[in-house]
Amino acid sequence: MKVIVLGAGRVGGAIARDLAKDGEFHVTAADASPAALERLAAEGIATERADLADPVELDRLVRAHDLVVGAVPGFMGFETLRRVLEAGKPVVDISFFDHDPFELDALARDAGVVAIVDAGVAPGCSNLILGHLDTVLDETESFACYVGGLPTVRHWPYEYKAPFSPIDVIEEYTRPARLRRNGIPVTLPALSEVELVDLPGVGTLEAFNTDGLRTLLATMSTPTMVEKTLRYPGHAERMRMLRETGFFDASPLEIGGAKVRPLDLSAHLLFRAWRLEDGEEDLTAMRVVVDGRRDGRPVRHVFDLLDRYDPATRTSSMARTTGYTCTAMVRLVARGLYDRPGISPPELVGRAPGCFGFVMDQLEARGVVFRETVTTP
Repeated sequence: MKVIVLGAGRVGGAIARDLAKDGEFHVTAADASPAALERLAAEGIATERADLADPVELDRLVRAHDLVVGAVPGFMGFETLRRVLEAGKPVVDISFFDHDPFELDALARDAGVVAIVDAGVAPGCSNLILGHLDTVLDETESFACYVGGLPTVRHWPYEYKAPFSPIDVIEEYTRPARLRRNGIPVTLPALSEVELVDLPGVGTLEAFNTDGLRTLLATMSTPTMVEKTLRYPGHAERMRMLRETGFFDASPLEIGGAKVRPLDLSAHLLFRAWRLEDGEEDLTAMRVVVDGRRDGRPVRHVFDLLDRYDPATRTSSMARTTGYTCTAMVRLVARGLYDRPGISPPELVGRAPGCFGFVMDQLEARGVVFRETVTTP
């Protein structure tokens, strides 16, 4: 099967390498960055230099392949997915765009193709877990996901490094957080309701509201749901200061006769401060807590993940956890193990027989291991 990976950044590169390593796929990676493509070409992976925002270029690449992986920046993701579906190709996407993916459901169903979206770690594995447990439990009563990618070594002032585009991180800090409490939709500011969380192997982190539930709000009836982002303590207050001062505003200001968006300047400066250097070690910490009932009794499932940078392959933890979830989903589709036409967020994949176990086995084989604890409070 011929697979095209659209985007050869840190995560897209990890996806291309993993899909290419065992000969199951003929993989091509496409990107506008010569440096990103050179790294993959040196490992024997086919590459195409292309402007993926150009619809003609994108259409040419997509139509020449059997399956598409979308790993472009979030602001490009929705339109890229639309064009892939218009070409009638199955797709697994990790671009985490700020649109309702179900707007493209009819397009995917008319084309008769599978389109798995949000196929990363969170959203992604978190959705997969809840979808799976929704078939195991008589009912799910609450869902909480705590997740964050962090540098192993903390450096002042931010004690943070971005494993993906800083402008996408800023979006997490500005977009209102949608959640659900006792069956009632609630919207709160991002970075709100900061709490401290103790995690094995990491210690104390802070958690705050972000808009990570996404499709779960439409697909799941669980009455109480929240996702919180994890950072080292103090990060949320610094981000609130920048946001409230206007550094993340998208409206242009006129300064010295030039119009500048504060958001663009901030993203430029933070890119330098947050850049995860090659070889710099990072970690991904995640805890998913699902409360429900089975056989009339309360039960709690807790999934813990602590993943670290892989020095053998020089792959960041966020690239591993996001990329390898994506490649597991690709293999599900390629092998016909998941064949539901239309838009499928991971919670729908998790409901399908055998799919949860397949993805977890694929992750464990790559050293990304979720530890499950089941208790009856």
